[in-house]
Amino acid sequence: MNIKYHIAGIGLIISSLFLLTFTSCSEDFPSNMESTNEVVLKSIKILNAGADGKTVVEGRINENNKTVWFPRLDPNTDLTAIRFEAEMSTGAKLDKDSYTFEFEEGKDAETIVIKVVNDPRFREYFVTIRLNVPVYGADFGKVKIFDYSGNDLGNPVYPAFVSNLTRGSGFDGEYVLIVTRAEGGSHLLKVEDLKKYEINPIPLNPTNVSGGTFPVNVGGKIAGHSYIANLSGLYGMKIYHWTDPAAVADLIFNNDPASIPGAGKRHGDNMSTNIDENGNGFIYFGDNLVTSIMRLTVSNFTTITEVKILPTQPGVSFCMSINRVEKTDDYLLTGYDAPIMVVNSSAALLYAMDKNSVPVQGSDARIFNFNGERYLIMATAPRYSGNAVLYIYDITKGSNTIDALRLFEEGDKKPIYQYSIGGGVNSSPATNTGFHIIKDEAGKDKSLLLYAASNNAGFALLEIPVKELDE
Repeated sequence: MNIKYHIAGIGLIISSLFLLTFTSCSEDFPSNMESTNEVVLKSIKILNAGADGKTVVEGRINENNKTVWFPRLDPNTDLTAIRFEAEMSTGAKLDKDSYTFEFEEGKDAETIVIKVVNDPRFREYFVTIRLNVPVYGADFGKVKIFDYSGNDLGNPVYPAFVSNLTRGSGFDGEYVLIVTRAEGGSHLLKVEDLKKYEINPIPLNPTNVSGGTFPVNVGGKIAGHSYIANLSGLYGMKIYHWTDPAAVADLIFNNDPASIPGAGKRHGDNMSTNIDENGNGFIYFGDNLVTSIMRLTVSNFTTITEVKILPTQPGVSFCMSINRVEKTDDYLLTGYDAPIMVVNSSAALLYAMDKNSVPVQGSDARIFNFNGERYLIMATAPRYSGNAVLYIYDITKGSNTIDALRLFEEGDKKPIYQYSIGGGVNSSPATNTGFHIIKDEAGKDKSLLLYAASNNAGFALLEIPVKELDE
């Protein structure tokens, strides 16, 4: 009897403790509360759009993505106090009476989150407002790529880019110039053919093209004019010129750099052709040992009027380039082991970017304007690591070249687009870039063509249309 009594007592005690423990825990962890309150946004309007604040604009809801889209608004709309009228589930309301949309400079769209609240439940929607304002520049979300490079996603490498036999190329928007010692010799490729993935080489007449360590090594393509230079070494330097690929070339320069005071011993590892639409300008060569820059003054496309030896800068390498910024006396001096530098036509240093602002192997840098924006492009010359990669940067802000680069360096320094043409590490990473602007019938910018090529990597063309307002 006593034993049974004690067991029953223990059971009562345990039951009491369990009830106390359960009661205590229920205060810390409340049970789920069921609710039939729906939080669905059925329709929505802006009530105070326009300069007068009286225009009503209806939105379109995507319930699957929880997004709201509106037609573009008058930019004079008061964006600090946007008021919505919404049809929602019974009992639901918006979390605010009005909303502020803060637009970054140069942006035409902004997205915020609004809540449909029906206590204790709520649902969030992403609401985007876009302004009916002019848009500028190129739409890099719509790039078309015509690939003849080592990029695994494109066509095979163009056959001439093998065994270090193609170290020079050029681009003028109509044709690609391939300067090569590979089978078939130097030739032109029509851009319109390349865009259809058709290969129809147009040979350059090689008659009388001879001499030098290599008879052809680098080149340039300007407004229908083709230029090719040899690799001088100990045998003198020559520059050839064609307008008709089938004709015998004009020999426009034939000199031994050893006879020019201050010139280096070897030229033709690089060539920068800066000639305008009237045939006037400069051709630059940096010597192999990076001791100086040789500048040839050109008139009427073929007449060399002056040869001048200019200073160079450390690190520009034998793969240097010096390219004019259009409508200025600013030139970009680059090489695979130096920062981008701004110099004048006499190669005097005006400004040097920080070595880490863009990839230091960036070569053949160019600056140009397209549809109201300013861009910097370059392609890496992979002497030490990586692949040849085309980089594109927006440097629109700034009143001039140097101001634009300074402001760019104060920002995040991120490219707006990049594209690898592969190739891998190369001891002779001759790398070229180019651009061409296609105009419409009214003379306005229509699309941008970009070009990048590198020894053993091949080449690629990118076509980017102007940015347009979408609805």
